[in-house]
Amino acid sequence: MNIVEAVILGAVEGITEFLPVSSTGHLTILEKLFGHRIDDPDITAFTVIIQSGAVLATILFLRHDIARVVPAFLKGLFNKEHREHADFRFGWAVLLGSIPIVIAALLFKDQIETTLRSLWFVAGALILWSGVMAFADHAATQVRHQEDVTWKDTLIIGAVQCMALIPGVSRSGATMSAGLLRDLDRVTVTKLSFFLSIPALLGASLLQGIDEYDRIAGGVGWTNTIVATVVSFVVAYASVTWLLKFVSKHSYSIFIFYRLALGSLLLVLLASGTIDAK
Repeated sequence: MNIVEAVILGAVEGITEFLPVSSTGHLTILEKLFGHRIDDPDITAFTVIIQSGAVLATILFLRHDIARVVPAFLKGLFNKEHREHADFRFGWAVLLGSIPIVIAALLFKDQIETTLRSLWFVAGALILWSGVMAFADHAATQVRHQEDVTWKDTLIIGAVQCMALIPGVSRSGATMSAGLLRDLDRVTVTKLSFFLSIPALLGASLLQGIDEYDRIAGGVGWTNTIVATVVSFVVAYASVTWLLKFVSKHSYSIFIFYRLALGSLLLVLLASGTIDAK
């Protein structure tokens, strides 16, 4: 991998991480087009690690919410009276909602890094999950808001988030769809998706950095990995800001049509032999 590829991949990660279009799917397609073997350990680790840049951008964006929720959650752990506070309940709900994907990622680590990296899975997931998103967008009542979020909501949303371990589904697409089907409004499910990304993606990035340190050093390179992570941080901050403004006034239709178009194009390229699945 050269530095130009690293910058492009970092920018794409930053743009797509919180849009419901699958950042991993986009990175996998681009890595293949750049000539990399997409199931090589250093490439799969690189794909996961640069997500930490987007997560750090989210933490910066949500800093005021985090500064409010975290102290309320800690107070509630030791003081029964504080457990009735909406911020404590929200923090507890986010923590519970983060558990399912951690368990699933550990149980299916080998399949995630090998079998599911096939571009056939990416194409299929882009198309099929578009149907789920369209149904959720149409069925959503949006009558519930952030103060109404419960641990049951986030546990269900967190379980659905596990589907995002399949490249092409989209972590944000999964969480947003599940949130809409729980009758939460689009801004709330988008912010909740941001919160749920923090423990899931930071944990995965740290694990891959430790486990695959030598392979990255001898393969894609740590310089390229760090550059891509920094670029993803910068671009993701702008992307997050835009997305919250967008979903406050629009449906997810534009993302659904985009997913269908990209998935269909990818199927044609695979079926014609223009590109290989791995």
